[in-house]
Amino acid sequence: MRKSWLAATILTACAAATSLPAAAQTTLKMAYALSTSSHYGAGADAMAKSIEASSNGKYKVQQFANSALGGEREVIEGLQIGTIDLAIVSTGATLNFVPETGVFDIPFLLRDLQHARTVLDSKIGQDMLAKFPSRGIVALAWGEQGFRHLTNNVRPVKTPADAKGLKIRTTENPIHITAFRQIGILPTPMAWPEVATALQQGTIDGQENPLSVITSAKLSQMQKYLSLTGHVYGPALVLMSANVYEGLSAADKANFDKAGKDSALAMRAYVDNIEKTGVEQLKKEGMQVSEVDRAAFAAAVEPAYPEYYKKFDKKLIDSIRDTK
Repeated sequence: MRKSWLAATILTACAAATSLPAAAQTTLKMAYALSTSSHYGAGADAMAKSIEASSNGKYKVQQFANSALGGEREVIEGLQIGTIDLAIVSTGATLNFVPETGVFDIPFLLRDLQHARTVLDSKIGQDMLAKFPSRGIVALAWGEQGFRHLTNNVRPVKTPADAKGLKIRTTENPIHITAFRQIGILPTPMAWPEVATALQQGTIDGQENPLSVITSAKLSQMQKYLSLTGHVYGPALVLMSANVYEGLSAADKANFDKAGKDSALAMRAYVDNIEKTGVEQLKKEGMQVSEVDRAAFAAAVEPAYPEYYKKFDKKLIDSIRDTK
């Protein structure tokens, strides 16, 4: 009798233990276009570690790299409807949602990384982030890609004349397209997932991207010539679905705000490192690297500025240029 009572007690205890609710954990989907070994991957890792630590494991970030959830436009639309929770994207993708972000894509407007970061961290950049919630998106922080450079398979490019007639993939960014046409380049807007195939098939002669992308995407395997044009600074944005963010407690919102900033800092650190090591790496991988007459390129796109003044407030452009 005692044995059966003991057995029943143990069974009851086990049943009670198994019926206790497990600590709730929410898994969030985070999308980005590049590989996990890229600056976007570095930013995503930093975000995941930050939010998992600050929430004591309440939130877990599942990463979808290499455009696994679609191109950047589809990802932003996913944020709006809540099928994607977090993302890192380029400003080429945000133009259709918050057009003002395109001002940072004006060629030769930002002088160097320090100038760019100072502008983005200032009231200018922070006011821009504040425009996102009205579009169903929360912009947690400005990330970074670095300055964009030109690659191609036809010839070395050192002057604007060398670039004329080259068919170059661009982002779907009218600001970039206007500048390339001014130089005489034939811009070919194309979603990033299509670029490798287009290069291999010779549909395009080349592309333009920061060293962070050129190295992580292994473009040295597809492109012969690299020209250090530094023609435009490439920001990135750490975004979150407003549906998710607005449902958080004040403490969780603060944690996500911090995680966004941690993500941005990780991207900046990645870019700093690749700016020091990337060119030598690409040379070792077989690319022919050319310094360019940057002043000549800047002069070549100067006639496009009246178009930019029509799109953006001239005072805003001047305030960015004048930021020390």
